[in-house]
Amino acid sequence: MELFTDIDAQVRSLHALFGDALEPADLVARAQDLSDARAVDAITATTALIHCAERIRTAATGVIAARSSRDAGQSGLAQSRGHRNAASLVQDLTGSSRTEASRQVRVGESLLASAPSGSSDAQDGSSRSDHDEPAGNRPVAPWHAGLDGALLDGRLTTAKHDAIRQGLADPPVADTSVDGRERLEHDALMRELWAVAADQLIDAAGHDAPEMLGAAARAIRDRLDPDGAARRYGERYAQRSFRLWITADGRKRGAIDFEDEGYAWASTIVANAMRPRTGGPRFVDAEEQTRAQALTDDTRTNDQLTYDLLMDLLRVGAIADAPTVFGTRRAGVRVVQVVDGDRVADPIAHTEDHLHTFPKAVADQQKCDLGAIDVTVDSRGNPLDVGREHRLFTSKQHLALAIRDGGCRWIGCDRPASYGEAHHIDEWHRDDGRTDIDRGILLCRFHHRQLHFGGWRITRQKKDDFLLHHPGGQTFRLPPKPALTYAWAGIDPPPRRFRPVA
Repeated sequence: MELFTDIDAQVRSLHALFGDALEPADLVARAQDLSDARAVDAITATTALIHCAERIRTAATGVIAARSSRDAGQSGLAQSRGHRNAASLVQDLTGSSRTEASRQVRVGESLLASAPSGSSDAQDGSSRSDHDEPAGNRPVAPWHAGLDGALLDGRLTTAKHDAIRQGLADPPVADTSVDGRERLEHDALMRELWAVAADQLIDAAGHDAPEMLGAAARAIRDRLDPDGAARRYGERYAQRSFRLWITADGRKRGAIDFEDEGYAWASTIVANAMRPRTGGPRFVDAEEQTRAQALTDDTRTNDQLTYDLLMDLLRVGAIADAPTVFGTRRAGVRVVQVVDGDRVADPIAHTEDHLHTFPKAVADQQKCDLGAIDVTVDSRGNPLDVGREHRLFTSKQHLALAIRDGGCRWIGCDRPASYGEAHHIDEWHRDDGRTDIDRGILLCRFHHRQLHFGGWRITRQKKDDFLLHHPGGQTFRLPPKPALTYAWAGIDPPPRRFRPVA
């Protein structure tokens, strides 16, 4: 739909919802009179209207940024209006935060980089077409052109565009020592790989939040650029620090800059200890359930409980009573690595929870210390079946589900695998349901309960994508997480193996 036609349609929808002669002072009262369905319609129409306006603002911001470059000096657009840079001018014009203004500038600059040659700097209304340039001189389309197009046609918001763009960053270029032709071929291949990754993340943007898209983009970037992943891992490791100080008023403070493996350990310890409060799995053991309820009823805040946990660990270290502190599952970081026979098939490993990526050396180090468990999977990460021997999924099957699903599979949910509960998509008695991996799916506690009590269903044809069915009749596809499709990319039958390092 043409942009201003879309704007007019959303304005008409809002006019129909709120009526004629709407004074600002009457807005809240009119909104309170809306039915549930019409209140949702009002937000939907308003959001669509905002997204239309956001695209216009972003394009204009890109022009401001181009005309406020450092090379322009004091004659730049922002500088001529008393601002240091484009972000400062945009912040003043929009009343937004510095962070939001900087994001608008980044996305605007991305749009201009994909614009037709010669159209971005013209201030007199003139422009030049690509047809004016000889074919050999035309610039190569940037890898993020698909992202920019998705923003302009309304499939991406600026927040999601920026999360993907920043997460993937720019593809690596060949070393200058490489032959000129090989360098060109290498760089062209990298641009193509990055463009494909961007397209896949655009598809995921329909149901994933910006934070999830950014994390997936970073994980995919590490798999496409393992050398860069190792370099970034080393840089973060070199920057690790733990600092204690006392403020002028006597308050004792601390700050930690984590490296990747240390952060994975710390976040796992906190998640395991706090899970009863933050939506972890249901407890079936009566004694464990009592301990979980005591934690839920504790009057301390989550931050206070986390602090006390840290102090307990520092005080007693390895002799801490694990069941008291962590419940049924002891905290630990499980690293997953793709192997083919005795050969490591992927130089990048990832954590079971949150899919944080690591260089292969980290997995090798953990394997030497803790050992490994082999799980055989097919080319889509589906582990082998175990038949109908058990009503409940076994611990090894839970591990297999965690490897395949990477966390809760519900649309847009970011709960990690350790928070997951195994759901049978077939009823045990009614459907003669099998406790097989291909008939199970990982859901967090909240969404598992939502499914059973809210009238939702999940179905699957053989080993195709799972389908989530809304009680009202809508159907949503539950595709694999984008980062995991890269983890098992290139795996062909016969099945290969994932190797989770315990």
